[in-house]
Amino acid sequence: MINEQIRDKEVRLIGDDGVQLGIFSSKQAQKMADEKHLDLVKISPTAKPPVCKIMDYSKYRFDQTKKEKEARKRQKTVSVKELRLSPNIDTHDVEVKVKKAIEFLKNGDKVKISIRFRGRELGRTDAAVVILKDFAQRVSEYGIIDKQPNMEARTMAMFLSPKSN
Repeated sequence: MINEQIRDKEVRLIGDDGVQLGIFSSKQAQKMADEKHLDLVKISPTAKPPVCKIMDYSKYRFDQTKKEKEARKRQKTVSVKELRLSPNIDTHDVEVKVKKAIEFLKNGDKVKISIRFRGRELGRTDAAVVILKDFAQRVSEYGIIDKQPNMEARTMAMFLSPKSN
């Protein structure tokens, strides 16, 4: 709440320089803020009495949005890249997928390796675990297992996350 929206009888007032001025009636505090051509802003409404501060509210809001924008700019979004294998994949095909996974891990992305089973392949889930463990071993220099291989319906999936250096 700012300025006339503050309806409390008395408030604890903090000056524009950050020094605590004491307890004043809200009208008196508003008058002091008007004299300095600033706003009276309620900072802590739950305190007894509520804490208000004299400040330039529009400048404060501008600074806050600027800080949020900077924080968003510096924020790194981690995306999950998926690589699909099959239970009867050839060694060269695995090597190609390993190279791709290493590239993703170097970029800081998480990698989901999934093996999709069709028909009778569901009987060979143990071979898929061996393939996924081997895959994790090959990329161990760049990433670690985030989530162990587990079955989800007809798919076995394992998650790798990049190693933090």
